[in-house]
Amino acid sequence: MKHLFFTCLAFLSLNVKAQDASLALQKKPLINQQILNEEWAKVPNGLNVSFASSDMRFARELPPKVATTNSWEAKAWKGEKVHTQVLVWANKSGKDISYELTDLKDKQGNLLKKDNINIGFLKYVITDEFRDGCGHRKPADFDSSYVADAIDTKTKSVSLNKNSTQPIWLSIKVPANAKAGNYTGTVKIKGDKDYSLPISIQVLDKTLPAPNKWQYDLDLWQHPASIARVHNVPLWSKEHYAAMKEYYTMLANAGQKTITASIVNEPWGHQTYDDYPSLVKWTKKKDGSWKYDYSLFDQYISFVMECGITERINCYSMVPWKIAFTYYDEASQKEAVFTDAIGTPAYNAFWKPMLTDFTQHLKKKGWFNKTYIAMDERPMAAMQSVIKLLKETDKGWKIALAGDYHPEIEQDIDVYCIASRWEFPAATLAKRKQKGQLSTWYTCCTEPYPNGFTFSSPAEGVWIGWYTASKNMEGYLRWAYNSWTKDPMADSRFITWPAGDTYMVYPGPLSSMRFEKLIEGGQDFEKIKYLRALYTKNKQTKQLAELNKALEIFEIKSLAKTTADEMLKTVKPLLNQ
Repeated sequence: MKHLFFTCLAFLSLNVKAQDASLALQKKPLINQQILNEEWAKVPNGLNVSFASSDMRFARELPPKVATTNSWEAKAWKGEKVHTQVLVWANKSGKDISYELTDLKDKQGNLLKKDNINIGFLKYVITDEFRDGCGHRKPADFDSSYVADAIDTKTKSVSLNKNSTQPIWLSIKVPANAKAGNYTGTVKIKGDKDYSLPISIQVLDKTLPAPNKWQYDLDLWQHPASIARVHNVPLWSKEHYAAMKEYYTMLANAGQKTITASIVNEPWGHQTYDDYPSLVKWTKKKDGSWKYDYSLFDQYISFVMECGITERINCYSMVPWKIAFTYYDEASQKEAVFTDAIGTPAYNAFWKPMLTDFTQHLKKKGWFNKTYIAMDERPMAAMQSVIKLLKETDKGWKIALAGDYHPEIEQDIDVYCIASRWEFPAATLAKRKQKGQLSTWYTCCTEPYPNGFTFSSPAEGVWIGWYTASKNMEGYLRWAYNSWTKDPMADSRFITWPAGDTYMVYPGPLSSMRFEKLIEGGQDFEKIKYLRALYTKNKQTKQLAELNKALEIFEIKSLAKTTADEMLKTVKPLLNQ
């Protein structure tokens, strides 16, 4: 899971549950009350209401520095989701705040029904700062603050305390079959009085494909045991599957292509708060032969496919972070652990029967051609050994790797996801595309930007989509969709990495600003691909050159001087001409 080679493996092998108690002892975010009082004294009395950019986060304790805007205008393709925020703030306590939506209508009477509008109060969680990125951290050593992130669509009204700001997230998903035209309506904010805020959406005569048809390859790793814990249901029970369904459907609707499947216990050395158990039960029989129970694997994979994630099954891992493979030993009638090093005769003898049996099982299920043995940031010698063993077992085995760029093994990697500090050579990318191999990239705890921490700029999620297009790659990976902390709705910090690194969505399920902007980046990637093809076909050389020129500014080092929001403002209009 994207938390890198130089993080102490001995630390990662510890049970993080025992250490999480340290978070409870830290101090809460510090607030200078005198400065806050002075700022709030400048705010007009009564409730203040304004639209604001979806690329900005607004502090709860401070009045927002925005020019008051009481209407929102946006352009959208058919099938696209567009966002904004509504801010409410006041220097005195008042009535509870709620909202009311209307259908949007064009002059011909066509409707964008309010069922297509998603609205929710943004919830605040504790975050920290990047500082050194990866590595063990004591909360008291890092600045902390409250940050708006979770989108609570289940709460219909909130209390607005004196001297506080409450953002409201507003998304409109334009149906793919909508008529092109200009649709108007209102969102009503109800407090000390009703505030009717006009909305105008210009639907363009271009259509995004459905997320399951996107070329953008999103891979956020799923963590089923974490869902069981927060919903307080037995692991793998009917209640657990019922709880998981909405999370996986939401992920499928974001364009997710890959199922994260563990075929050994703790493939990443228990670096998460919750356990990560194997979907395959390994048993060494008394006569020394092996038995593999795939019943849970089959049940889980079938379930996730039913939720809409169907393209790949990534199996983790023959090369785990800690070489310790657990199995049940019939002779001793207890669990045992295999620890011989990768590449040794004993290691190959341990894995060869499983791979042979697993291959047969997958072919019988019709899943072999979409199943990959996945590896994550492992030494090249270990990966070479595993690749050799896989190909000796069956030449049809596919391999996925997230890690450094290794030209020595590149041709053997069917889905190659490189760390952000690397770039594929242009000739290599062209060759991989021709062979049908995917080339993607990832960020983790090492990059201050672009990233998906709770303190990251939301615009960085969109920037990621543009960067992917600019480098002619196919997609983006991030290690954790839902590896939650002890109390994710209150505190996004973890004991090893920057806050928010372990999850993109919240229990509920609730989406987040980060997740929604990451989806927006995928939409923009699709628009870029569509327009490049259209301009080439129609010989619109001026428009093609302008779009290609805009993509040239997307270099990671540029974010040190120019924010993602600033960069996107200059190029986003090109997608909606």
